[in-house]
Amino acid sequence: MDCYKTVKKEESVEYTVKKSKFIGHIKNVKSQQEAQSYIAEISKKYWDATHNVYAYIIRDDRLKKFSDDGEPSGTAGKPILEVLEKNELTDVVVIVTRYFGGTLLGAGGLVRAYSHSASLAVNSGEIITNALCSRMTVNCDYNFYGKISSLIPDNGGTIEKTLYEDNVKIIFTLPCHLLDSFNSQLTEASNGKFSAVETERIFAQV
Repeated sequence: MDCYKTVKKEESVEYTVKKSKFIGHIKNVKSQQEAQSYIAEISKKYWDATHNVYAYIIRDDRLKKFSDDGEPSGTAGKPILEVLEKNELTDVVVIVTRYFGGTLLGAGGLVRAYSHSASLAVNSGEIITNALCSRMTVNCDYNFYGKISSLIPDNGGTIEKTLYEDNVKIIFTLPCHLLDSFNSQLTEASNGKFSAVETERIFAQV
């Protein structure tokens, strides 16, 4: 998998229907342990809630889990998971906290409420795409610095750090599928004087 969708940030958002309050929480996680830790954190914070329902998907383990936390089977955790699947998200956990308002919502009402709460959380967390990238380093003289500092973003790269010493050292990330094109342009622009060296491969936002 060269790219995947996840969420940018941790967020919480409230939604009320027939006096029942639903709070959707979302966070980017990298493992089942991280997901379970966040679930425990939210469950402890909202210990007095009627339910803390969750679902999560972990990319590396190809893992999908959900819990209804006492709600009727199929009305809570599974609808949350389906929202994550519909948005093609991974490395993400959603917990929906419910405070019962005194009016039964019925099975259909519960599915709609939990789905809507999960969707609100997803939108609030902001969907991003992470792609397999090369982390690169290039050393150049100060005369060429202006050229390469524009060449990198023009080719879809992101400059992470610039060190100003005897020469300029630029550390940047670039989606792997754009690497050959960038290297060709760098060679041409510098007449073969400068080249970029790959130090590692990571997943990064593009």
